[in-house]
Formats: sequence, structure tokens, C-alpha cells
Amino acid sequence: MKVLILFAHPAFHKSKVNKILVDGLSELEGVTFHDLYEHYPEFDIDVKEEQKLLSEHDCIIFQHPIFWYSTPAILKEWQDLVLEHGWAFGSEGNALKDKLFFCALTAGGPEQAYQVEGYHNHTLNQLLAPLKQTAQLCKMIPLPPFAVHGTHAMETDEILDHKNDYFTLLKMIIDDKLDLDKVSELDYLNQYLIKEEL
Repeated sequence: MKVLILFAHPAFHKSKVNKILVDGLSELEGVTFHDLYEHYPEFDIDVKEEQKLLSEHDCIIFQHPIFWYSTPAILKEWQDLVLEHGWAFGSEGNALKDKLFFCALTAGGPEQAYQVEGYHNHTLNQLLAPLKQTAQLCKMIPLPPFAVHGTHAMETDEILDHKNDYFTLLKMIIDDKLDLDKVSELDYLNQYLIKEEL
């Protein structure tokens, strides 16, 4: 399978975790790493080029930090322009049908903060509901997120462990070794790697 990573980080120069997570992604066979802020500094998104990229891949990943419980601005702009009626959705919009979709996220707060009883009053999956519904409307197969929590207090060794997990997950997708039935029962894709090790 071919994987397209749509990366969005408006303050990448300040990033500690994402700089490590993305390092080497473009060298992975089967992965296209596409930095939206680097590619479109003026937000002048080339819709046809983006649609061509989507058509050429089997798995679409939004990789970004959680900003105000949502995506960075350029990813919303990208959705508004690229996911056109009659192409991505609607009775004749089948361009994305059966493609896998998930988010690879970083969040400053710990996992326990993203609970109904936690600091943010919602689970991460509840906050991602609009993206999951967007994927479903586009006839894609939405998967749980791959999430790195607690980034504010994270040491380099721990970041590298998460990077190893992320790269392992990507290789499983490329080799079509992801059990979608098992994945659908999980809150996080990270948990799938743990189950596979048991």
C-alpha cells in the first residue's frame, strides 16, 4: 500500500517531538511526506495537484499537533478546497472510496487529561469526531488515531520510542498487515502494536 502523510505544523521551528517523528519519513519506501505549510506558505492550495496525490495513495494520514482541540488552520483550508462534492463525496464522488484514513497526533497534555472526567472533558476520539465523519462521508475507512501524549515533558529517548512505533505502524500498513477488525476495537492505533507484541 502507498501512504500519503499530510503534515501540518505552523510552528515547526519550535517543535521538539514532531521534528523527531518526521525525520526519515520521506526516505521510507511507500511513503509520501507532504508538508503543507512548507508547500503552501501563502495557503494557495493547488486543488488538482492535491487530488492527484490522494488518488495515487491507499492510506491518508493527517499528521499534526492538536491545536485548540482541532487541526492547524491549513488542514481545515485543505479540506474545504480539496474534498470537492462530486469528487470526494456525493453520489458520484468516489475518488477516496475504501482508502484508509487516520490522524497521527501530538498533544501536550497526558492521556488521562483527554477523558470525559479529565482536564479537557472529552476523549481524543470525541474531539476527532468531525474528521472521522469527514472520512466516512468520503467513503474512506477511518481508523483510530496514533497519538503521542505528554509532549511538553517528554525526553528524547521517549520520543524516539514513539518514533519507532510510528515507523513500525507505517511499515505494517505498507505491507498490508494491519488487521482492520482488530483495529476497529481500539481507541488508539498505538494499542495495536502492543497487542501484536503479546
